[in-house]
Amino acid sequence: MQHHPSSEPDSDANPNFHSPLLNPPDSVPPAVAPSSLLHLSFNQDHGCFAAGTDHGFRIYNCDPFREIFRRDFDRGGGIGVVEMLFRCNILALVGGGPDPQYPPNKVMIWDDHQSRCISELSFRSEVRSVRLRRDRIIVVLEQKIFVYNFVDLKLLHQIETIANPKGLCAVSQGAGSLVLVCPGLQKGQVRVEHYASKRTKFIMAHDSRIACFALSQDGQLLATASTKGTLVRIYNTIDGSLLQEVRRGADRAEIYSLAFSSNAQWLAVSSDKGTVHVFSLKINAGSPSTTQSRSTSEPVVSPHSSLSFIKGVLPKYFSSEWSVAQFRLVEGSQYLVAFGHQKNTVVILGIDGSF
Repeated sequence: MQHHPSSEPDSDANPNFHSPLLNPPDSVPPAVAPSSLLHLSFNQDHGCFAAGTDHGFRIYNCDPFREIFRRDFDRGGGIGVVEMLFRCNILALVGGGPDPQYPPNKVMIWDDHQSRCISELSFRSEVRSVRLRRDRIIVVLEQKIFVYNFVDLKLLHQIETIANPKGLCAVSQGAGSLVLVCPGLQKGQVRVEHYASKRTKFIMAHDSRIACFALSQDGQLLATASTKGTLVRIYNTIDGSLLQEVRRGADRAEIYSLAFSSNAQWLAVSSDKGTVHVFSLKINAGSPSTTQSRSTSEPVVSPHSSLSFIKGVLPKYFSSEWSVAQFRLVEGSQYLVAFGHQKNTVVILGIDGSF
């Protein structure tokens, strides 16, 4: 994967935020070429990411950026989904591409210590995505989601959804009980499953179809974006209340990725406009770390605060909250975003092979 020279932040962006590779070397040997990239995903703590190719899969460390290992298969070898479980040797694989290594309706549990699959789950239709926790395996089909116990692969729960070709699903990764978010049965609706309290919450998040969503690590906050792509909304998953609304821009865009920082003070948003926006979240406003991270440079004043005195006069567009930092990339490419382990660091992965 090549370091992308265009991932420098705009000059007017918050200088506290940076991509890990703001000054890339002149040339870096491509890590994934000549294989075609079919899939990218971060692990649960965003310290690593996995790449599925038409010949196998590869695992990379984010900071410092390096390849940890790769598995290239002799025949076929297309891997359309790779889901890591933190940094352990267990992965979930689904075949993909023109010559898949495994049937696309199967989830293969791969043990890299043994370099082989140790179990599998079969379905009647293609697997769209997989999510892993230390205690659960979640398999997402076009209109169904299955929740399994990790140890014995016992089916614990089955959920029906609206058509979900992207395989949208998010699960909490905190030490507490599982919180699962998936599309509901109506356009613009999300379903939140709180397994500890055995409660289901439905949230009408948008008028348009859901394009993307993300959970905070503890499962208490949910960020959603619709196919319009202009607004991102942050909800309380327990009572379904709208906590905050931030604006990516005025024109329509396809939101590819949303990510909370580990302390839920920041939200990163990537779209097909070739930009990654970072928003300040009010939920933890006033905490020392928020104040400190801004005091290291010129104060950031968003258009929202400077126009607040005429909030009642201007249309809603002007009263929306705008991003405090922006990274400009190649327009039209698909990017995944996450917050790095170093303070105020954003990690950006491109499906074009850029990092």
